[in-house]
Amino acid sequence: MGRTLVLAGALLAVMPAWSGELLVGNKSADTVWRISLDDGTRRAEIATGAAPHEIAVAPGGRTAVVTNYGHQAPGNSLSVIDRDGAQTRTFDLGTHARPHGVRFSPDGQRLLVTTEASGSLLMLDAATGVLERAFDIGDGVGHMVALSRDGTVAYVSKIRAGSVVRVDLTSGGVLERPAGAGAEGIEVAPDGNVWVTNRDADTVTVHDPESLAIRATLASSGFPIRVVFTPDGRHALVTNARAATLSVFDAASRQSVSTVPLAQPGREYRQTLLGRAALPIGVIADPQRPRVYVAISGGNEVAVVDTARWEVIGRWTTGDEPDALAILPDAAD
Repeated sequence: MGRTLVLAGALLAVMPAWSGELLVGNKSADTVWRISLDDGTRRAEIATGAAPHEIAVAPGGRTAVVTNYGHQAPGNSLSVIDRDGAQTRTFDLGTHARPHGVRFSPDGQRLLVTTEASGSLLMLDAATGVLERAFDIGDGVGHMVALSRDGTVAYVSKIRAGSVVRVDLTSGGVLERPAGAGAEGIEVAPDGNVWVTNRDADTVTVHDPESLAIRATLASSGFPIRVVFTPDGRHALVTNARAATLSVFDAASRQSVSTVPLAQPGREYRQTLLGRAALPIGVIADPQRPRVYVAISGGNEVAVVDTARWEVIGRWTTGDEPDALAILPDAAD
């Protein structure tokens, strides 16, 4: 089944000369901001579809793809942002609504997208948006997606089911095993194991990449919602939305290294799904600087965390309700 590629809206600001940038998806504003990694200044604002939830950057950084989840009305599209900022394009997903998690294949030729409303993992041609295959992963709210290092296997977290799904992208085989209550964040560690944040269980589970058997369970209190790894593979980073902290684990030993407070005492935050709270969600590590960036959804800002001291050293203004984060590298990279 194929879908037509549609040209959509243009940039809302003129792009300056290129350099590395942080992409921030602002869910309530229906925009992505391009923020300088040098000083946190906004370089451009790009209109997306309704409620941009996740962002993936293609290998080489030529394009970025945004999932348009929708507000009350379900979304069913992806916004594709070209590196030069000349325009955005829209991929129509048809009956596959509520797109959320998104990843590029290692060669950049395909996109993997979870669609909560259809219980599917979609494989799209990354250049055209044509749907090549839809994997049925069943009910249970398949939310985030991660890929094996070679790109042959996808892993999907299911919030309501509290499980993790393994999808063989070649054979189409699907395996599902328990993770923990509210399984949401997911990432593949440098050693190949699959880490899942279980927000309602206050745990992180580490799974065998083949059998999905649980190899370890780590405590991360306060609604753990995302997990990523630092570029050197040494640390796992977990955002705890309710506690407003960043848990730092040694990726090899799986021991706690630090817990970083992210909220500002006495700060008035916006209303979030957890009440008036800081609500950190998206997190990403800078591949060139000793920093980690965390989207503070209730504060309309990004917290900049120094990885030598594991403390907040800056706060950058964003649009309304930031969530997804991604990095566009320098043009020379």
